[in-house]
Amino acid sequence: MDSDQGCLQRAVENSCPGDELKAVKDFLHKTSMIKLESLKRSSHFQRVLKHRVINSELFTIYRTKNFINKTKENKKLYVSFVMKKKIGNAVKRNRIKRKLKFIVHKLLKIKSIINLNYTYIIFGKEKVYKEKHDFLLENMKKSFKSMDGIKL
Repeated sequence: MDSDQGCLQRAVENSCPGDELKAVKDFLHKTSMIKLESLKRSSHFQRVLKHRVINSELFTIYRTKNFINKTKENKKLYVSFVMKKKIGNAVKRNRIKRKLKFIVHKLLKIKSIINLNYTYIIFGKEKVYKEKHDFLLENMKKSFKSMDGIKL
């Protein structure tokens, strides 16, 4: 749990009676737990890859309207991280995917950066391996913000 939410939760526990405490805990749990769900089917990948959105020196992001599970209380972000086999060995590719996944988790905590109504595929590039997290975070934040202006 994020340290800010932990402090908020402890403060609420000390000042709220039973029913209010349960409501606040439910709210904190719902707002902090957005699950990353990977695409499974080839047809899903093909459908998303028809919409090329953002291409940078670090990654390429494809996006389309969410077509997998259209429920009102969907707390899942459908995103897949993909690497070409030309990029290093498996260890290097997996590290790049972990870095990108960590950055997406951080961006999910910032409200209105990543739209949950879309499905994403992020292709990592070799340059991500050597870059620092702060630089990658800022670059990805700019990319997701610039996507809001693009119509599908």
